[in-house]
Amino acid sequence: MRIERLVTMANDIATYFQAEPDHTVAVNGVRDHLTRFWDPVMRRQLKAYLGEGGDDLLPLAREAVAALTLPPADAT
Repeated sequence: MRIERLVTMANDIATYFQAEPDHTVAVNGVRDHLTRFWDPVMRRQLKAYLGEGGDDLLPLAREAVAALTLPPADAT
């Protein structure tokens, strides 16, 4: 999937959780959503994008992506 689309979707999820008053709960909510509903390949792409700077990710999305634990590439 194109990284621009993944960034848009991650930012949309982060925007939803932005209303959460507890920042830690918000970060965990975004991270958990990505873990539960996104394919590992998509998560890996987004994590790589963050590693390259992740300029277009919202701050909440950045934190959540940084907190992602990814399965090994050969496990997918």
